Amino acid sequence: MSKILFVLTGSDHWTLTDGTKHPTGFWAEELLAPLQVFADAGIDVDLASPEGKTPVVDEGSLDPGTIGEEESAKQRMALDDLADRLGSTLVLADVDLDSYDAVFVPGGHGPMEDLSASQDLGRLLVAMLDGGKVVSSVCHGPAGLLPATRDDGSWLFAGRKLTDFTNAEEEQAGLADKAPWLLETRLREAGATFSSGEAWAPFVVVDDKLVTGQNPASSTEAAHQVVGLLKA
Repeated sequence: MSKILFVLTGSDHWTLTDGTKHPTGFWAEELLAPLQVFADAGIDVDLASPEGKTPVVDEGSLDPGTIGEEESAKQRMALDDLADRLGSTLVLADVDLDSYDAVFVPGGHGPMEDLSASQDLGRLLVAMLDGGKVVSSVCHGPAGLLPATRDDGSWLFAGRKLTDFTNAEEEQAGLADKAPWLLETRLREAGATFSSGEAWAPFVVVDDKLVTGQNPASSTEAAHQVVGLLKA
């Protein structure tokens, strides 16, 4: 049976250009939707975070005014059911990579704060992708791809086709002018072959064993693509 490692941000904020700590964490849909897809496919999942911290949800992802009262309540209930697992995440540096066939990194702005500079995650991604395993991520989760460099200093994802939360979406979300850096720009500069779809609509890029989704709406499709690769 296949097994997937979810790597969640351990940060509850994103430090903006002026030093303000913008409250954040992981985006609920980007955790919950893929977990459901993997559960339906009979795939086991473990949760990990830097230093084994308890990940916190970005409250903006549960805003009833955005996703509706019923969906907000449904997602809060699902997170309550996950409380014990979220409170006992594996320490990223201690993960036994031989136990996993894929890694999945959800977004929220939290990864911009910690996963974007996590050498432990970088080493994990190099070992997974170079070992023929699946690497997947959605929205701001691809910030965690940035520290993945090989011993020769080359970036693991140089030339690879991928997507993430776009500069246009960041502008529409109201944080682009406050952000110390933008993910799309950083990944392009690092050497990624970037593409994107319509803002806020599902868009997923599959490049061999690399699966990336543009935004929260892409979470379910990205997870289905991972399942397809694992069962191929």
